[in-house]
Amino acid sequence: MLKQRLLTAAILIPLFSAAVLHLPTRYFALLIAAVVFVAAWEWGRLVRLPNLAWAVFMLVFVALIAWVVAEKFSPAATRVISAAAMIWWAAAALWIMRFRSEEAGMLSPWRGMVAGWLVLAPAFLSLCALHAEAAHGPGRVLFLLVLIWAADSGAYFVGRRFGRHKLAPRVSPGKSWEGFVGGMSAAALVAVAGGRWLGLSGEAMLWFVPLCLAVAMFSVVGDLLESLFKRTAGVKDSGRFLPGHGGALDRIDSITAAAPAFYLGLSLIEWPT
Repeated sequence: MLKQRLLTAAILIPLFSAAVLHLPTRYFALLIAAVVFVAAWEWGRLVRLPNLAWAVFMLVFVALIAWVVAEKFSPAATRVISAAAMIWWAAAALWIMRFRSEEAGMLSPWRGMVAGWLVLAPAFLSLCALHAEAAHGPGRVLFLLVLIWAADSGAYFVGRRFGRHKLAPRVSPGKSWEGFVGGMSAAALVAVAGGRWLGLSGEAMLWFVPLCLAVAMFSVVGDLLESLFKRTAGVKDSGRFLPGHGGALDRIDSITAAAPAFYLGLSLIEWPT
């Protein structure tokens, strides 16, 4: 399984990185929209939406995708939506901490539908808005993805080798505090290297590195929330989107929380300038 995952990643990462850097935002949005649409479909299956709710759920994403592809969104609107998403993710973190196994199956489909909007829509919008920034947008999107990939990989390999103390045993028994530390360490290294690559000054780095660590922490919340919903659904993967990688939702779960956090954080840092 690990070899299959590495082979898939080795093929797709260069192709996707080139698309991030070279596609105009409209076509980048279409690429991300395709992934989000599949992830939304998988989410509907996870929360067992009835037919009417599933239709409403997917129609909202079709409307959002059309709005973003038409480039009707504004930075101000994206900041507001990202800020609202952060409130949701803070509440989700508390929910994960307090989750009990006996709660599995108690979530109503309609609440699951609303949760799906809150998970996927702000992430899609913030990624596209970040990419649309003329001077550094594509580079910042690529940096965000590298940051999350590094944090995920650091957590996986350190946790697999040294993991002893469970991070959230009722939600995701495979994750450990040792893995969490490994992921944050990898994120810190990428933050310093990425800040230099983006040409940030010493003062800006004092804000940028803590922002990246906060974003990496939110990525863990995104990962754990999807694990919680998979646990309530009684499935291991959200789908079979990529060989060795599970569903589309499995691949973007960390980014769902990280993207609005990164966009909002950069916006707050840059407002005074």
